[in-house]
Amino acid sequence: MVKDRDTIPYWLVTTEDTDYPSLTEDIEVDAAVVGGGLTGITTAYLLKKEGLKVAVIEADRICKATTGHTTAKITSQHTLIYDKTIKAFGKEMAHQYADANQHAIRFMEDLVKTNNIECDFEAQAAYVFTQDKNYVEKIENEARAAESLGIPSEYVLTTPLTFPVLGAMKFDGQAQFHPRKYVLALAKKIPGSGSHIFEGTRAVDIEEGEVCTIKTVDGKKIKAHYVVIASHYPFYDGKGMYFARMYPERSYLLAFRIEETPPEGMYINVETPGMTLRSHPHEGGRILIFGGESHKTAHGEETTTHYENLRKMVKEIYTVKEELYHWSTQDYYTLDEIPYVGRLTSDTPNIYVATGFRKWGMTNSTAAAIIIKDLITKGKNPWQDIFSPQRGTTAKAAGTFIVQNADVAVQLISGKMENPDDELDIKNGEGKVVEYKGKRTGAYKDQDGKLYLLDLTCTHMGCELKWNDAEKSWDCPCHGSRFNYDGTIIEGPALFTLNHPDEGRNQVEPNVLK
Repeated sequence: MVKDRDTIPYWLVTTEDTDYPSLTEDIEVDAAVVGGGLTGITTAYLLKKEGLKVAVIEADRICKATTGHTTAKITSQHTLIYDKTIKAFGKEMAHQYADANQHAIRFMEDLVKTNNIECDFEAQAAYVFTQDKNYVEKIENEARAAESLGIPSEYVLTTPLTFPVLGAMKFDGQAQFHPRKYVLALAKKIPGSGSHIFEGTRAVDIEEGEVCTIKTVDGKKIKAHYVVIASHYPFYDGKGMYFARMYPERSYLLAFRIEETPPEGMYINVETPGMTLRSHPHEGGRILIFGGESHKTAHGEETTTHYENLRKMVKEIYTVKEELYHWSTQDYYTLDEIPYVGRLTSDTPNIYVATGFRKWGMTNSTAAAIIIKDLITKGKNPWQDIFSPQRGTTAKAAGTFIVQNADVAVQLISGKMENPDDELDIKNGEGKVVEYKGKRTGAYKDQDGKLYLLDLTCTHMGCELKWNDAEKSWDCPCHGSRFNYDGTIIEGPALFTLNHPDEGRNQVEPNVLK
């Protein structure tokens, strides 16, 4: 059994690391893409094919963040989305969402075949199911809505799963793959002829203009006629109020060898506790990837409990031979559950954004890349209205806005009022909030006994961070920024590392108490 601190995705273990250079001098390109995941790499690939000189800027290594932590289902079946979208936006707008995601499946399949990409691409049916009678009617309604939008779907009473269901919706013509093998293959086609990929290059600001200037944390500048923000959460807000229009959720995944043959197909339920599963080829056989336990970031019980709950759940269904890997993932939800893809704001005609994929990023990322490529090269796209960040606010979205931002206010206040431990009595491998020189301080002691002390005020918007024992990280309950125990950034929106409590400025180097 793997140890809880060794959280690493299957997709990263089974691919080589990349080694693209960092940006060391100021450059100018036609289009700059900030973010080296599926969205950013696909967008850059498409823009280069259109004749533009592009630069991809990635703060870490490409495809190691959200894309490298997914379940990797290439599907337009996004749990219960179509019935509510028809009711909120009308059938024409819902058609745009359905068409975009269905097109993304065929686009990715064609790309794999045309470029001979070895990424374990497999056609699979996708199922959303329930074992709770309270959700049967909702799945029936969803199946009718999907069928009315032209999606190859049907309501069924049985599935290939080994346990019974009360109802399910089946989408044919869907797929699954190894996301990192796919993205790394596309990435290789970007550098050259004036185009670049830069890793270890964190963008922190944009100077708007007819030619925009992206500024990095190291003071380097990239001038570009077009900027695409594909950094998961927008690193630059541009007065778009994205911090108030999205919220983060985490979920958990494990990879197992099991005695039984894993079922054909991809699955997700709609009730609580949540469950998602699929198989994947591995060393001549197939492993089971099993996940769930979704919750808002830095909310709820101890994070290690989520892994234990999933281990218990999978053992009730299958005979587990070995747990290979486990990892967690994070994604952002928009207020109406449709991603924001298009111009960052109505006042930024040459700055584009793609965010808020609600854990359905494989097709949504690809659709986003196509939309942004078309907006840059043609000025329009047939799906642009439903994805537009400037679309109208629905009644449900307005209610979600109130709830989520009220929670942010609570976290801002309550975090600063919590009583910390008054002494540095910490075991090796333990992290907790303590009082250090009269200040609320985050403390972690590594396995060698080295103590790390941090100011727990998030460098994004000032919320108080909470300890994540499963990943050994400090997580923000407001907007989802996450920091390593040494204060370095795991994922944004924060752009600066955490401070040592004795220091009054943001530090780049780890904050170790010698």
